[in-house]
Amino acid sequence: MGLQTSSTWSLLLVLVFHTPMTRSMAQMTRRQVAHNNYLALKDFLRLFPEYSKNDLFLTGESYGGVYIPTLAEWVMQDPSLNLKGIAVGNGLSSYEINDNSLVYFAYYHGLLGTEMWKDLQTFCCSQGKCNFHDNANLNCTLKMGEMIQIVEESGLNIYNLYAPCDGGVPGSMRYEGDYLITHDLGNSFIRMPLRLSWRQNLFRMPVARKKVRMDPPCTNSTAPSMYLNSPEVRKALHISPKASEWQVCSFDVNRNYKRVYMQMNEQYLKLLGTTKYRILVYNGDVDMACNFLGDEWFVDSLCQKVQVARRPWLYTENGENQIGGFVKEFTNIAFLTVKGAGHMVPTDRPLAAFTMFCRFIKNQPY
Repeated sequence: MGLQTSSTWSLLLVLVFHTPMTRSMAQMTRRQVAHNNYLALKDFLRLFPEYSKNDLFLTGESYGGVYIPTLAEWVMQDPSLNLKGIAVGNGLSSYEINDNSLVYFAYYHGLLGTEMWKDLQTFCCSQGKCNFHDNANLNCTLKMGEMIQIVEESGLNIYNLYAPCDGGVPGSMRYEGDYLITHDLGNSFIRMPLRLSWRQNLFRMPVARKKVRMDPPCTNSTAPSMYLNSPEVRKALHISPKASEWQVCSFDVNRNYKRVYMQMNEQYLKLLGTTKYRILVYNGDVDMACNFLGDEWFVDSLCQKVQVARRPWLYTENGENQIGGFVKEFTNIAFLTVKGAGHMVPTDRPLAAFTMFCRFIKNQPY
């Protein structure tokens, strides 16, 4: 049961799609999955035609940075759907930009010492440009291993730098009964040689001896797991008794998933090229999984005309104006930060997030 508050997004009409990928679905291309999501949306409107004329906004967060633009490619071709725009929160828009920006984020948030930063610049950078994404230089690779250990494996909450780690410092992996638990979900630094070698070895582990389970670090998925795996809920959702239990992250899916899109420039430029749709890219500014700096660089790389220079945006709390973050507006696309929020913006800053979302939907100034 959802909790009704004055800032809940359910005050707006929201349809939630969850894509419970089976192992075979994991081997589908991202474009096929996007098409299936489009067909699911069409089927919903067939069952509930009273919503078919409503304005349609597609929104998502995290890997929604891939889901939403690829779904929008299908939706924009269908004139029966009244698509108005998309919003992506803390989205994975470019693997390369996300990796490169995270190192800067880590240094300027006090996570890396001066000596390490100097070494990273020496070994990973040339002529003013740094490559922390797929640099083959051995010294760079070794220093990046140290950097990754600090940022992702030391116990920091990668989803909110300033939040505690639920369950305590987990380490990179642990054993729990018959399971090997890993907290590496395979979305960052996937082309660094040492990182790639480690993941390949993990995926080759003999599952007969030890089953592998993936858990996002510093999160507690007990409540949704218990809810979605309860017999009553499975029955209500028409889930086959033969289907496996719901997991917040599936090792089998992760092992078989084929990453087709490494950046989303093409999809964004298609949407912007029509001049018909509005786009909001927003980021909690203390997230390290998909950091604000990377998404800001990504939006800048689209080379759209600036309409409003970067400025603070305000929201009202307890009768007082507060700074919600910063926003930069281009033609038909805006980049916005939410101050003090991590990866899950509505959870960390519900009122600021609700204000932002309402202004986007209503096409009001941020």
